[in-house]
Amino acid sequence: MGELLRVEGLSAGYSGKKVLETMNFSVNAGELFALLGANGSGKSTLLRAVCGLLPYEGSCRMEGREIRKMSERERARRISCLTQRGGVQLPLSVLDVVLMGFNPLLGLLENPGKSHRQKARESLALAGVEELAERDFLTLSEGQRQMVLLARAFVRDCPLLVLDEPDSALDFQNRHRMMALLSRLCREKGMGILLCSHDANFAMEYADRLLLLHQGNLVGDLSMGTVTVPQLESSLSQLYGPVEVLEHRGLRIMIKGETR
Repeated sequence: MGELLRVEGLSAGYSGKKVLETMNFSVNAGELFALLGANGSGKSTLLRAVCGLLPYEGSCRMEGREIRKMSERERARRISCLTQRGGVQLPLSVLDVVLMGFNPLLGLLENPGKSHRQKARESLALAGVEELAERDFLTLSEGQRQMVLLARAFVRDCPLLVLDEPDSALDFQNRHRMMALLSRLCREKGMGILLCSHDANFAMEYADRLLLLHQGNLVGDLSMGTVTVPQLESSLSQLYGPVEVLEHRGLRIMIKGETR
């Protein structure tokens, strides 16, 4: 499948202070990209710039179009974002929360129609939480809320899905379920997915590529189909200090290494 997003020479920050320096990478359709890095490395800043929520220098093009030159509606047709502050504070039904995903595409005072409601229910079913459709969103557990917000994020079938720590509220089993769902969306719908995570082991299990960020610089762009264990150890050690990568039943698992 073709290239969706191309980032070249991208720098961004806040209040005149740069957080990111000269990012260069691309995201392809049908692939899951995991962004790894320690706290404060600039992961959320990068995702906000890609979503057009933060000014940037350099170039960030979605399907050949510069993102900062797109209108909000144009971006909403191509990119769906789930940020860490994507929660809902009002007593709405779960179905209504997912229907909010269509808001960027609706006209002024236009309400979601029958087709939107059907699509919202299908997204809830795909996320495995269709039985929650009529529940009050605020009564759900944090893990249930996160799966509902994920359903809202992909309800528009945008080519690119950008997720900021979508697994942060999930337990071990539901993390696997969520990552398997994202992998399925890539394969079946041809989406490109860019997510940031603090769990390198889940990223190595499910992602097609790892993008490694350290102190605002991209220090690794690794294809999980070709990268070797020594390469993984060397690259991940730049982020987390000395680590070892073990192979078990076809999986790569990172553990803390010895400090020499």
